[in-house]
Amino acid sequence: MQYLSSIEDLEALYGTPGAPSLRKVARRMTPLYRKWIMASKLCMLATVGPEGTDDSPRGDDGPVVQELDPETLALPDWRGNNRLDSLRNIVRDGRVSLMFLVPGSNNVVRVNGMARLTADAVLRARFEKHGKQPATVIVIRIGEIYSQCARALLRAGTWSGQDESAGLPTMGEILAEQTAGEEGGVEYDAAWGARAAKTMW
Repeated sequence: MQYLSSIEDLEALYGTPGAPSLRKVARRMTPLYRKWIMASKLCMLATVGPEGTDDSPRGDDGPVVQELDPETLALPDWRGNNRLDSLRNIVRDGRVSLMFLVPGSNNVVRVNGMARLTADAVLRARFEKHGKQPATVIVIRIGEIYSQCARALLRAGTWSGQDESAGLPTMGEILAEQTAGEEGGVEYDAAWGARAAKTMW
């Protein structure tokens, strides 16, 4: 199998991008990009670090980010599994990409930029919910904002309403597989819902 090794070979296969795909790029929040991003409760956060890349879903029960100013977004780091993969990367390499999704829309809005991590008490307090605050907040300096092509979500039928999860392994089953049965299993799955409810924020 031969692999492409030059940008010239790549561009020869695909041709040049259409003008709209280049002209839609903004360098800061605009009224319509703001409206779209503030409607998103879910984004994917991609980071890069010495060990490689990481892509992590980030969700909330309202807007997943807050706008600090037209060039800056703030993303709370709500409780998770404490692996800290994304946060370790940001501390060492601030390059990030966020992909914002809204149920029912096949469009995706992307923000590329530079991120820093803060435990600033005032900023953390802005995100307080149910008496809890995030341990840290990711502050993203916007480099560019643009909408992604809708074809991927259309092809996948993402918002078709079909439940295609039947027969998939549970997280307890996967954990049991990875630990030769030492952890996970039916008991893990049965207890997870209650445990998550207590530590959602």
